[in-house]
Amino acid sequence: MDRVSAARAPVAAEAEGWHALPPEAPLAMPVQSLQARPEKRPGGLPSRPMASGLRRLLVIGGAILLTAFATREMWLVLNSGKPTPLQAFVLLLFVVLFAWIALSFTSATAGFFRLIAGPDRRLGIAPDGPPPMPGVRTALLMPTYNEDPARIMAGLQAIHESLAAAGATDRFDIFILSDSTQADAWIAEEAAYLALRARLGEPPNLFYRRRPKNIERKAGNIAEWVRRWGAAYPQMLVLDADSVMEADTILRLADAMERHPDVGLIQTLPIIAGGNTLFARMQQFAGRVYGPLIAEGIAWWHGSEGNYWGHNAIIRTEAFASAAGLPDLPGRKPFGGHIMSHDFVEAALLRRAGWAVHMVPWLRGTYEESPPSLMDLAIRDRRWCQGNLQHAAVLPARGLHWVSRLHLLTGIGSYITAPIWLVFLVAGVLLAIQARFIRPEYFPAGPSLFPAWPVVDPVRAMWVFIGTMALLLAPKLMAWIALLFHARDRRGAGGMIRAFLSMIVETLVAGLLAPVTMLTQSVDVIAILMGRDSGWNAQKRDDGSVPFGQVVRLYWKHTLFGLVFGGAAWLVSPYLALWMSPVVIGLALAIPLAAWTARRGLGVGLRRLGLLLTPEEHDTPAVLIRAREIYAGLQDIPPTPVRGLFSDAALLEAHRRMLPPPRRPRQDPFDPNLLVGLARLEEAATLDDALHQMTRQELAAVLADRSGVERLEALSSK
Repeated sequence: MDRVSAARAPVAAEAEGWHALPPEAPLAMPVQSLQARPEKRPGGLPSRPMASGLRRLLVIGGAILLTAFATREMWLVLNSGKPTPLQAFVLLLFVVLFAWIALSFTSATAGFFRLIAGPDRRLGIAPDGPPPMPGVRTALLMPTYNEDPARIMAGLQAIHESLAAAGATDRFDIFILSDSTQADAWIAEEAAYLALRARLGEPPNLFYRRRPKNIERKAGNIAEWVRRWGAAYPQMLVLDADSVMEADTILRLADAMERHPDVGLIQTLPIIAGGNTLFARMQQFAGRVYGPLIAEGIAWWHGSEGNYWGHNAIIRTEAFASAAGLPDLPGRKPFGGHIMSHDFVEAALLRRAGWAVHMVPWLRGTYEESPPSLMDLAIRDRRWCQGNLQHAAVLPARGLHWVSRLHLLTGIGSYITAPIWLVFLVAGVLLAIQARFIRPEYFPAGPSLFPAWPVVDPVRAMWVFIGTMALLLAPKLMAWIALLFHARDRRGAGGMIRAFLSMIVETLVAGLLAPVTMLTQSVDVIAILMGRDSGWNAQKRDDGSVPFGQVVRLYWKHTLFGLVFGGAAWLVSPYLALWMSPVVIGLALAIPLAAWTARRGLGVGLRRLGLLLTPEEHDTPAVLIRAREIYAGLQDIPPTPVRGLFSDAALLEAHRRMLPPPRRPRQDPFDPNLLVGLARLEEAATLDDALHQMTRQELAAVLADRSGVERLEALSSK
């Protein structure tokens, strides 16, 4: 009997009928201290790439040299022998923004040469050839929070069927880990889970668990699984609600983790697929064409100090349990409390404890979806913004590797740069006003042989601007050139000419949207700094259409700001207005741009023209085809609401079997929602009366209690 069969024996021995969950195998997951250094695992990091220090010197050193040169040029542009306070402020902002751009450029340049050279096959992971068969069990974890259950089950069925075709289902257990708080979503999940079991022939490796309280959100969801079942699984592969992965990819990841005992986490590069709106297709094209270049670059110089993006990654369970228990941050929300953007922090804690964290961007077969509109991206960004700003409290943690601290700074910088850019633009206008309307002091106080002439070098300013834009756009051009060296990807993107035209379309539209996003993120940063919590909402993943009136309400302030900003620049100087025109036009057109890019017809129309294509559209992977077929077939089946629970005897019996353990007297705290909900049930005359009286929290608490379910069932018969 092999290790996999032996590990399954206890489950089969006690199985009488189906079980929504396997026997528990607890694994301790202590909360980590950010003030104390943990003990590092012995043995070093054999998986660390050679010459990691030299790689980082080339990328970071190159960025420093570029920034130093640009700073000197900007100094000369401002004639800053003795700068005014405003000039010094503008120069400081320029240095910060340019350093950000320079590091992105040097990292992307490394990625360009990696793409030309081909995959580096780190960890022995080959992108081709027959996949290995791992010898240990791996848990596939699908966390969900008020999501469309049909989409989740379609993706999981496609993954399960892919594993079955590879003969590997006995190596993997699939867990659906629900944190859904809406009762209708929860019951619909249970019904969809039972239907999935039936479609797959009642497999013994498909499990469902709903947490009564979604403490610490997704991070807490995964941690709760580790503490209850982690000891039974040496590895866990974390998915997202829109994740789909090929068996070939899963097998290679599981085998690599098994063969490299120093590795704690391996992150793949998820490819965006399935977009239909213009906005989603732009994101999809950018992620597929530019994404590999960016990911190859950071993987090359990050080495064994990689990062974690929260999904489509495989993790060593013991390493995660021993090193990545997240503490609560001191203070109130939005900075205090549980850590929202947990993935960066978990990667940093794993590396702090001596585990390697790797990225393998050359390994294909891992997919996700994109927000369908600018509005939906802004909702997600608001939450990510708060989570990344929280990382400021994690930065001082003792024992973090300096590259891990750089990851945290990068997350913070990805949002802080928006208000910095906005302030830089406003300061530029003020500088122009100062030059035009404020009388200069030609002869400063004190002895001087020559007057101090205020000279701004317009030619040098133009070249600084051109150089900055070149560094911004060069990675896109390098990605297109690299695409030409890979025949399959080139054909999948529509060929050399269409891929280039697609790049132009994406760059122009993205350039117009950039100032809109800048202003939105700036407002978000200010709101978070003022103490406003972002909350946590389910994501929209398909249709991006939004009523035009709602678009106007969301973006009229952007339009007004753009018009005022452009008018002020024109009053100062028509030439200044011309320089500012890309920003002004993007803001002034915020409303039509947001509505236009959310339209499905425009995205589909460009696809028919062969623009914004990706290789996954030209030659769609079988697992994606299957997931879409299943999802389309499930669209005609309406989700089961709470009322439907009491008209379906099989579902009601399954619901009872999947209830959480009852409260332990004098050990577990009372649930106020349950107490109030049960009291309301006593006063209700019918099921409709009960559902109408209870809040969402009370209904969910009652449905998780056996006596509450019995009372609801009794009311349903009246």
